[in-house]
Amino acid sequence: MKIITILSCFFIFLISCKNESLRTANTVVFHKTHEPKKNGAPFSDIVQVGDLYFLSGQIGMNHGVRKLVEGGIRPETKQALENIKAVLEYHGMTMKNVVKCTVILADIEDFSDFNEIYKEYFSNKPARTTFAAKGLAAGARVEIECIAVISR
Repeated sequence: MKIITILSCFFIFLISCKNESLRTANTVVFHKTHEPKKNGAPFSDIVQVGDLYFLSGQIGMNHGVRKLVEGGIRPETKQALENIKAVLEYHGMTMKNVVKCTVILADIEDFSDFNEIYKEYFSNKPARTTFAAKGLAAGARVEIECIAVISR
């Protein structure tokens, strides 16, 4: 009888640990922006679900002056990736934590020029989807969103 009671207690303990793990893995945190000028934006820079971080799309905007950088796809790509890097660093991550990117180009003809800059930032080659769409925010040539993961 004593062994059955001990086993029952152990089983209940395991179930409670599993439920706590699931609760932690499914906890959603809408992080506040690290850029005061974006406090009024109707979206979060980054949303955390367990160890996954979903970054909002970034364009080639210099957030210091709130304007797109000049010069076309290459400087815009570089700035968008620097913006992503800043969000990741604020949350204790690097570009190596990125596992998936979605890239939207204003013109698919910019694909090759975009790739030249992109590959400088991602030596680990995260999964990626790239497509073109008409009319990106603020007249941008590129927008990039990412999913990152951090292990504890």
